[in-house]
Amino acid sequence: MVFWVFGYGSLVWNPGFEYDEKVIGFIKGYRRVFDLACIDHRGTPENPARTCTLERNEGAICWGAAYCVRGGPKKERLAMEYVERRECEYDKKTFVGFYKEGDTVQPAITEVMVFTSTPDKESNKYYLGPAPLEDMASQIATASGPCGNNRDYIFLLEKALFDIGHEDDYIIELANEVRKFLGIPGAGIPKEKLVATSHIPLKSHIPALQLHPLPKIIAMDS
Repeated sequence: MVFWVFGYGSLVWNPGFEYDEKVIGFIKGYRRVFDLACIDHRGTPENPARTCTLERNEGAICWGAAYCVRGGPKKERLAMEYVERRECEYDKKTFVGFYKEGDTVQPAITEVMVFTSTPDKESNKYYLGPAPLEDMASQIATASGPCGNNRDYIFLLEKALFDIGHEDDYIIELANEVRKFLGIPGAGIPKEKLVATSHIPLKSHIPALQLHPLPKIIAMDS
């Protein structure tokens, strides 16, 4: 058995589990939004953080990283248990096609698992829904939890997307609004310096469980 999981948030820079292959690419029909509450990592029940989830959007694409885990039932089970525990606020698992850069017609992988959330406050207690940009920035700038500040999360995501060469304008706009709220200079400066100029210690979304990635495999799984 082999499984693939797509990361579009903190999994892009901090997977935290043992994997055999990492591939940069995108999925279709979804866009990143900061509409999900986090109450155990970067927020608390009293002051929830905002983290990203996916929203269905015809014609949109979402860049990120797909991770492959192969090597036997035990290894796959440990990785799956870790990811499920970490993504506990997401109430849906969806299987989608994953595309590599340069080929927008034929998916490189046909069954990649991605964690999403139901956009309904009644059926999904973690769904916050959309809000004005200024309100989201205020919440992100002030929330914190056992794993660090909410603002670190968006700054790290912004940097991670820059590093893979596929910045998200929505994330940049929201991150700059957070900087504005905090009075941090840096909006409009070169993207590669955005995190450095924040003067905020960078912390991962959730601590890795002393697991390290194996050497990357060049060939794609069919």
